[in-house]
Amino acid sequence: MSSSRVKAGAAAVALLLLLDPAVFTQAKSFEDVRCKCICPPYRNITGHIYNRNVSQKDCNCLHVVEPMPVPGHDVEAYCLLCECKYEERSSNTIKVTIIIYLSVVGALLLYMLFLLLVDPLIRKHDPYTQPLHNEEDTEEMRPQPDSSQARGNTVLERVEGAQQRWKKQVQEQRKTVFDRHKMLS
Repeated sequence: MSSSRVKAGAAAVALLLLLDPAVFTQAKSFEDVRCKCICPPYRNITGHIYNRNVSQKDCNCLHVVEPMPVPGHDVEAYCLLCECKYEERSSNTIKVTIIIYLSVVGALLLYMLFLLLVDPLIRKHDPYTQPLHNEEDTEEMRPQPDSSQARGNTVLERVEGAQQRWKKQVQEQRKTVFDRHKMLS
């Protein structure tokens, strides 16, 4: 019940972000586009990374690198060493992706919390199970449940019955293995 509310809330938030009127009126926000120039060391000048919000046609060293670290006659040689790239991203897509991711993680955490709270209520202490390390005990010493409890009508009782049969098979296999081990020793 709670996880469906979380999913519905996350879907509503994602829809609001997608239908936000500011998104349609604004072409690109300041953070969504940039020109990044990576300039290596040049003579006595250390390497540097320059970022600037310029158009794609102006994405070059002359428009991005400010202040220019070299004198006027070395500018062309310095700019030839710089590698400039125009970068574009969609912050709305990133926001929606993060919201979906957090919604899924939140739903899984709520489901885990639900299971942690409900599991002790569903599971009953079973007096018929034995610790697995006690391989010396035989099956005859274990009390058998009466036939009215063995046949379950609900799904949970059938699953518990199948689990008990599986545990019994594991105990028999373990006993057989330890008996063979003792015979070979």
